Amino acid sequence: QVQVVESGGGLVQPGGSLRLSCAASGSIFSINAMDWYRQAPGKQRELFARINSRGSTWYKWYQDSVKGRFTISRDNAKNTVYLQMNSLKSEDTAVYYCHVGARTTTMVLNDYWGQGTQVTVSS
Repeated sequence: QVQVVESGGGLVQPGGSLRLSCAASGSIFSINAMDWYRQAPGKQRELFARINSRGSTWYKWYQDSVKGRFTISRDNAKNTVYLQMNSLKSEDTAVYYCHVGARTTTMVLNDYWGQGTQVTVSS
């Protein structure tokens, strides 16, 4: 079994910053992508940042709405992904979810989700 735990959400004023963390643990053989999704009130959950590695090269993708403001990074040794969010706007208010695609020690590939962390941008 694989557990995914997010942390770092909270209330911040417009223009402020927050850093989210997501740690995966348990019976992990390998991790493929680690992604961040978010779900705003009344909207569907959407993918907005992804990070993959091929050898020593990192591949990152961002939704246009967060490009230049958010930075995704990953520590493979800790099975942890981070999201640095700067210049936050009210439209960034949402529940933020971490998604991990992992292969367990029994060689089963599956998707795992964190419980979500609330980010509220308001003055």
